[in-house]
Amino acid sequence: MPCKSRLSPCFALLLAGASLLVVASASPAVQEQDVVFNTFSLAAYDPVNQDWGVVVATAVPNVGNAVPWAKAGVGAVATQASTNKAFGPDGLAMLAKGMSPEEVAKSFKETDKKIEVRQFGIVDAKGNSTAFTGMNCGKWAGHKTGKNYSCQGNLLAGEDVVNDMVKAFEATKGRLELRLIAALEAGEKAGGDKRNKGTKKQSAAILVVHDNSGGKHGPEDRIIDIRVDDNPDPVAELSKLLAEKLKKK
Repeated sequence: MPCKSRLSPCFALLLAGASLLVVASASPAVQEQDVVFNTFSLAAYDPVNQDWGVVVATAVPNVGNAVPWAKAGVGAVATQASTNKAFGPDGLAMLAKGMSPEEVAKSFKETDKKIEVRQFGIVDAKGNSTAFTGMNCGKWAGHKTGKNYSCQGNLLAGEDVVNDMVKAFEATKGRLELRLIAALEAGEKAGGDKRNKGTKKQSAAILVVHDNSGGKHGPEDRIIDIRVDDNPDPVAELSKLLAEKLKKK
C-alpha cells in the first residue's frame, strides 16, 4: 500500500506530461508565407457548357501555383497581389456550403488582418460574382465584375488592361477556354503587368473545370490545366499550348 500511494503522484505527472505533448502536437501549423503575384486575371463561368475557370499572367514565375482555383459545380477564385493562397481552397469550400460570393468576401475581410494588400475575384456556381482590391495593392489596381465573370489586376500599365479584358471576354464566342485566352491576350496587348518590359521571368496559366466525375471532383474534372512557369512571352506561349491541346480533342 505505501508503494502504491507513492507511485500515484508519479502517474499523475506522467499523465500531465502526456497531455502537454498532445496539446503541442495539435497546435496550428505555421501559415505559408505570402507570395506576391502582382498580376491580371479573370475568373468566369460558362452557363451553356457548365464550365468554370481562371486565366492569369504576371511578370514573375509560377503564377499557376497560387492564383487560379476552380471546382466544378462550385465556382472559381483568383487570389493575388500579396497573395493569401488559402483564399482559393477556403473560398471554394465556402461556396460549396452555399455561401454567396459577397458572403465569402465578407469572411475574408473580417478574418485577414492584411486584407488591404490582397486582391481577389470570386464567381459561384450560378455565375454570381464579386471582387475586392485592397487599398495598398500596387498601382494601377482595380477590378470589374459582371454576370458570369470577375476581372481584376494590380501593378498594371493602366485601367485599360482590365477594361479590354472584359470587352474581349464578352465579345468572344465559343468555349470558356477560348474566351479566357482572348481576354488574357487583350490584357497583355493593353500593357499587362507594368513590369513586363524590365524582366525576363514571366508566367501565365489557364484552368478550366467541368463535372466529369459525377460531383466527386476527381482529376478528370480538370479539362484544361496549362501552366507556363518561366517564359519571356508567357501569354503567347500559353495561347500556343492551348491551341495544341484543343487540336487533340
